[in-house]
Amino acid sequence: MDKIKIAIVGIGNCASSLIQGIEYYKDKTPGQAIGLMHWDIGGFSPSDIEIVAAFDIDSRKVGRDVNEAIFAPPNCTKIFCPSVPETGVTVSMGKILDGFSEHMNEYDENVRFLLSSENQPDKQEVVSILKNSGAEILLNYLPVGSEEATKFYAQCALDTGIAFINNIPVFIASNPEWTQKFEEKNIPVIGDDIKAQLGATITHRTLTDLFKKRGVELERTYQLNTGGNTDFLNMLNRKRLSSKKESKTEAVQSVTATRLDNRNIHVGPSDYVPWQNDQKICFIRMEGKLFGDIPMNLELRLSVEDSPNSAGVAIDAIRCCKLAINAGLGGALFSPAAYFCKHPPRQLTDDEAYRGVEEFIKQYSVQPVIS
Repeated sequence: MDKIKIAIVGIGNCASSLIQGIEYYKDKTPGQAIGLMHWDIGGFSPSDIEIVAAFDIDSRKVGRDVNEAIFAPPNCTKIFCPSVPETGVTVSMGKILDGFSEHMNEYDENVRFLLSSENQPDKQEVVSILKNSGAEILLNYLPVGSEEATKFYAQCALDTGIAFINNIPVFIASNPEWTQKFEEKNIPVIGDDIKAQLGATITHRTLTDLFKKRGVELERTYQLNTGGNTDFLNMLNRKRLSSKKESKTEAVQSVTATRLDNRNIHVGPSDYVPWQNDQKICFIRMEGKLFGDIPMNLELRLSVEDSPNSAGVAIDAIRCCKLAINAGLGGALFSPAAYFCKHPPRQLTDDEAYRGVEEFIKQYSVQPVIS
């Protein structure tokens, strides 16, 4: 089968884990494919994904082959596939806009971006790179709070005529105006804000749904997260957090039996702990009442490597997006978005979203490829 050709904006930890994963599973068989939700989606395995274009703003990445850039500072995720071969794809200079928070200048160069001195491209230059690369899908891995930069690249995808997967909490797929733009051009879009394979939000949602199904009244809850990667460093600027907090909070609120008052729910990033690197530690507390109004509480601590957790979902989102392209679908992909993202156009329970994405895969795996 043809390769699924992707372009990536932001060659950070998440992109590193994704690209390592594509190579890591190349020599695996279905029986050896530990850590995948699906080995096969419509005939596509993980190794059928190919990166053909990349953009970044860090001088240590711009101008280098992707196989080197994914291991360059400030990336700090665990290296589980050190032998990624040369891709032949050079990282291009990207558009900065609000993709860089000024407070990061206060930190050591090993943990912050070093802005490249290369000229920033205009929209037409980005579109030209995407067209010449043959990319079919553009993945957005910009830092949280990159509102203008995300809109810039979403428009570049539209102008190029390629699909867009929005992995961050800037609302594109869940914004009716942007969704309409993708519908009008018959281009698929998946978003917004990718869920982890087994992370803080999916765990919090599952427990919240369990409370509802078992008749336990949830009265108040919090989710606190710490990490030491550039994502957490970037989010020390609280002005960049409004959409992230909304995305994570709504993901939990949407599965409660009764929506909690704002003062009784806190879901969001909490602090940057440098020595954690790409390890994310989550603390969840839930308080409620059982039979007879008897109080109870639950506390949970979850520790995961943040970026591989994201890549395990992205690798499925890419392949579902390819099925949509082959089937001639445009606009928001509702079932995949609900399963893969925290802030989709339509919130579903995780059981509903799971059934929906399985039906989506089954239905569109048999569609003929459109030439």
